[in-house]
Amino acid sequence: MLKLENVRKQYPNFQLDCSLEVKDGCVTGLIGQNGAGKTTTFKSILNLIYPEGGRIVLFGKDVRQMTPQDKAQVGVVLSESGFYDGLNPRQISKVMGKMYENFSEQEFLEFCRRFELPLDKKIRDYSTGMRVKLKVLCAFAHHPKFLILDEPTAGLDVVAREEILDMLREYMEEGEQSILISSHISSDLEGFCDDLYLIQEGKIVLHEETDVLLSEYALLKVSEEQYRDLEKQYLLYRKKENYGYSCLTREKQFYLENYPKIVVEAGSVDKVMMMVVKGERI
Repeated sequence: MLKLENVRKQYPNFQLDCSLEVKDGCVTGLIGQNGAGKTTTFKSILNLIYPEGGRIVLFGKDVRQMTPQDKAQVGVVLSESGFYDGLNPRQISKVMGKMYENFSEQEFLEFCRRFELPLDKKIRDYSTGMRVKLKVLCAFAHHPKFLILDEPTAGLDVVAREEILDMLREYMEEGEQSILISSHISSDLEGFCDDLYLIQEGKIVLHEETDVLLSEYALLKVSEEQYRDLEKQYLLYRKKENYGYSCLTREKQFYLENYPKIVVEAGSVDKVMMMVVKGERI
């Protein structure tokens, strides 16, 4: 579906050098701190900025050679984008109908009713959650093959986030569509993404299937003495703590079986990201 090969973009205080792939029918998450390069990556894919090197291929084509018909197969939610807030959903549906051949006004308005979005109420009078739901609806209402979602659940409460994710799960059930999504909310990604890329200072520093990250990664918490006696072959990162060290491993079962006295915590997106970003590579 999408492939980035050594995509480079230089700014005065930042350089992107990114390679990643989103496979057909998969949801891929891009995680990292603010300023790590997530939005720059998305904008490069969308030709909103122009990389100095590398290659971006979407639907088997270089993105610079995509036709208007190809671009219509992409749905986008960017954190700073949106419609004029003086419009209401009925008016937006008219605009979308002019833009996309596969857009169904009736279907869009039915979705709005289902997700409790008042059809005659202006966007400026919507709550934060309602605005986000409307943006996501607009992204997939024209049945695109690929969605790019930059922090689509930011600022939402638990109920609203789950509604957004339910919308996206339904979208993925339609066929061989794919999604590239970023989010600061790890629980959203853990239950939704097939695989995850971690970006730090413009570079991909970790790529893993989500199921593997949750089942095989672990955080070891050990004293100074325990750390000295620890088999370090399977350690990825370590971080000095008051009690000794915290260590990241991809071999949780090995340490459970061979070191029954140490603390072994199951891996999570937050724990892995914290260790990779703040820890020391071993």
